[in-house]
Amino acid sequence: MATGTVTLHRVIRAPAERIYRAFLDADAMCKWLPPHGFTGRVHHIDARTGGSYQMSFANLSTGHIHSFGGDYLELVPNERIRHSDRFDDPNLPGDMYTTITFKPVSCGTELHIVQEGIPSLIPTEACYLGWQESLVLLTQLVEAEIPD
Repeated sequence: MATGTVTLHRVIRAPAERIYRAFLDADAMCKWLPPHGFTGRVHHIDARTGGSYQMSFANLSTGHIHSFGGDYLELVPNERIRHSDRFDDPNLPGDMYTTITFKPVSCGTELHIVQEGIPSLIPTEACYLGWQESLVLLTQLVEAEIPD
């Protein structure tokens, strides 16, 4: 049964366009989305409204793989992403829904994330921890100013 919800808020010193791209680019997703101790692989991505994606995280210590995917429900460039997520593991049933909004502010971009429908088997605090670790990696990726 899905019951958990997490809400996160960050201000990142980068333009919304760069952060938005990091949420939809397969290579970028592999670099920042897996929390500490995991590697990521994007198996499929069709980043358009109505498109879908399939990804997996591998636990570096145990080798156990968590596979998941979903559908892109709404993509408003540099403003909003809404997608569904579902685990391939039958012990983690149901769809989760994640909404990411991007708002330009004076020092970068305000990022607001809501993930709803987290399976009851996953402690909400573990989701917060994972997201916090991932957002540190995202910030490091998108705040870097590297000349051409």
